[in-house]
Amino acid sequence: MAPRRAPLGWLVPAVTLGGLLPVAVLILDALSGALGANPIQRATLQTGLLTLVLLILSLACTPLRLLTGWTWPARIRKTLGLLAFGYAALHFLIYLFDHGFDLTLMTEDVLKRPFITAGFTALLLLVPLALTSTPGAVTRLGFQRWTRLHQLSYVAVSLGALHYYWGVKQDHTPPLIYAAVIATLFLIRLLKRRPARQAGSRPAKP
Repeated sequence: MAPRRAPLGWLVPAVTLGGLLPVAVLILDALSGALGANPIQRATLQTGLLTLVLLILSLACTPLRLLTGWTWPARIRKTLGLLAFGYAALHFLIYLFDHGFDLTLMTEDVLKRPFITAGFTALLLLVPLALTSTPGAVTRLGFQRWTRLHQLSYVAVSLGALHYYWGVKQDHTPPLIYAAVIATLFLIRLLKRRPARQAGSRPAKP
């Protein structure tokens, strides 16, 4: 008998492919000179926005599952998170390239400019999350510790939104919208999880 395929087995490959398409377009635009008069600035902005969007989508998976009962969001959460980390790393590499890979200048930026401090801290927080995204990491850390560690994703995405807000010089509406979405996702998760915890702590009836 042929092995039974998992339902929606195409979902993770499709999300991966869709997540990598923007970087492919970015590379093609860079090679063809279609990034405009300031290609570094445009590439930096695009990779930063992609990081924030993918982080928000990964965090939306759990509230979506809690609200709907669907199981498929949990299957793509890790993929979205790793894609977000990849774009965050690319965003940082473009920043380093723009500064001639001068680590001294980068350190001064991180220490003196809150805009850079927030973004760099968000990237550092994503590193352990990416490194512990495997099933083996869950086993080594234990589910409770792994869960607490990955709650740092909300700190990282909040710092990412702050990085975006401080980086915008005029219209702050887009970063405020992202911040509102992040706050809504956190509130949904908090409200949906609290009744479950209260029910679990309630003493059994005799």
